[in-house]
Amino acid sequence: MGNASEFRNLDPRDRRRLLRRGLVRPVATVALCGVSYFVLPWTSVDGISTLTLLVGGLLVVLLVAVWQIRQILRSDVPTLQAIEALALILPVYLLGYAVGYSLMSQSYPTYFSEPLSRMDALYFSLTVFSTVGFGDITATTDPSRAVVSVQIIGNLILIGVGIRVVAAAVGWARGRK
Repeated sequence: MGNASEFRNLDPRDRRRLLRRGLVRPVATVALCGVSYFVLPWTSVDGISTLTLLVGGLLVVLLVAVWQIRQILRSDVPTLQAIEALALILPVYLLGYAVGYSLMSQSYPTYFSEPLSRMDALYFSLTVFSTVGFGDITATTDPSRAVVSVQIIGNLILIGVGIRVVAAAVGWARGRK
């Protein structure tokens, strides 16, 4: 499935199946990540350092990214697999920071300008990612500012390098066919 002409030459039923897969699985992935974020019982980071939480979260994102790159390289339809990869990597990354912010706020209420609910933490993670930074919620201590700073650097890496790696994996997968 290396190019658009091969896709057009597919049986219409196979084409619809691939398009459905390319739409349904990423939407389901994002929905599952979002539901998990709101229903799983995150309660406290007492006894866990901010650095440990940050490194652990970033390690999870890295493992998901490596797994997804391997999936792209093995896929018969690497472009669709790349869409699925981004639909998993991005929510895991953003929700990971949201979990961290929420837990930090619960354990250390002075870390932010106001206590963060899960929705507030997700909102804050998204505003930091999008560089909008409305300023209604701010990091107020060195540890919380350090985590936000690492997210900002991670954002640049994810956007600049991550998307290029996914695109390169699609190209490699197409080239081997």
